[in-house]
Amino acid sequence: MKYRSVFDIIGPIMIGPSSSHTAGAARIGRMARKLFGREPKWANIHLYGSFASTYKGHGTDVAIIGGLLDFDTFDTRISESINIANEKGMKINFIEEDAVPEHPNTAKIHIGDDDASLELVGISIGGGKAEITELNGFDLNLSGHHPAILVLHNDRFGAIAAVTQILAKYEINIGRMEVSRREQGKEALMVIETDQNIDVQIITQLEKENNILQVVKVSE
Repeated sequence: MKYRSVFDIIGPIMIGPSSSHTAGAARIGRMARKLFGREPKWANIHLYGSFASTYKGHGTDVAIIGGLLDFDTFDTRISESINIANEKGMKINFIEEDAVPEHPNTAKIHIGDDDASLELVGISIGGGKAEITELNGFDLNLSGHHPAILVLHNDRFGAIAAVTQILAKYEINIGRMEVSRREQGKEALMVIETDQNIDVQIITQLEKENNILQVVKVSE
């Protein structure tokens, strides 16, 4: 595990007793909120490993819901997030899973509303850091610490080249890129982390390309 600075070791400014179980969990919830694009009406949260056994005492439950409400790790409202979500009419269900995960601090979050739903798997890796390892069945590795876009596209020749050419046109440097697909010739997902922020006009242009189905801006 590599840390970029002493602050990564100390951990983030946060509400709660544990950087892994509270701050990391809040970031998983907030990432789900960002990817969904709005506040969900319902949330089914599956907890694995140590998350399942200690989530109430360590505040993992209020942290994840706080993230879904778009609260940052230091937001004092996190401690009341479940009450706030209930007042908003959000239906919440926590499920303690017996399956042994690859990482002890694992949560699967399934959220949605009347129009759409989203499912992701996130892990809290320590020091308040979190990664998304699966999104709607696609494998990925997304930390949310860099500007990034997710590009859902048809698995066709030229789709990846079209995206990278547009980014090059606007002098956007790609720091990391990965592509995953569930089945050859079907839908695929690009995860692109960049060194610069990606403006809305670039997103719009990407969405107009052939075989591009959806472009989601994850972070700035």
